[in-house]
Amino acid sequence: MAEPTLDGPAPRRSSRISSQPKADLPPALAKSATKKAAGAKATGAKGAGTKRAAEEQPEEGESETSKKVKLPAAEESAVEAVETAAAESSTELKPIDIGDAIPALVLKNEKGEDVDTSSLTTEKGVVLFLVPKADTPGCTNQACGFRDVWGEFMTHNFDVYCLSADTPAAQTKWQTKKQLPYQLLSDPTRTLIGALGAADGKKTKRSHFVFEKGGKLVDIKMPVKPVDSPRLALEFIKGMNQ
Repeated sequence: MAEPTLDGPAPRRSSRISSQPKADLPPALAKSATKKAAGAKATGAKGAGTKRAAEEQPEEGESETSKKVKLPAAEESAVEAVETAAAESSTELKPIDIGDAIPALVLKNEKGEDVDTSSLTTEKGVVLFLVPKADTPGCTNQACGFRDVWGEFMTHNFDVYCLSADTPAAQTKWQTKKQLPYQLLSDPTRTLIGALGAADGKKTKRSHFVFEKGGKLVDIKMPVKPVDSPRLALEFIKGMNQ
């Protein structure tokens, strides 16, 4: 009788073991595991964000200003000039009334020359007449009215100045066109105009102001009609000298 051999197919593993379903975790343990997994993801995302933020953060001592490209000297000078002009234009003057002194402010005349308003009344009285806009019909009537009696103001030791927010270039053109014999003062920011109470937003109220020699304000006409302004100013000055 033949002896049984050891060779032969390997015994099959019971399919009952591999096919058994995995055991479910108790609800408390499942919830804890889910929270841990979510926490791990959040930590990973936060860590990545922190790393990126650290990479983007400028090094100590470096600022946004230091990253700006340095301007050429000529451009820097131009920027400084603009900033200086803006600072000067932001000067505020206190409002003045009858009896107050003429404010001190440096303005440009029609030639672009500096004029210190406080020095205008050192030797003479002054009439400042204000116009809304150069070379417009009403303003031209007012300006030509002062032109036509300008000699009489001079006889009574008074100078006449036109004050407006127009540029010196616009004033020069108007002065030449209408042969105006007096200076025109440019107040583009309406600083002096505002101190006189004649600023109305971005407009100028038609008016005139009489300052006696020494700078004291003695007469105000505001508003005033273009045709009446020169006559009323002259009449007031004549009355002062009687």
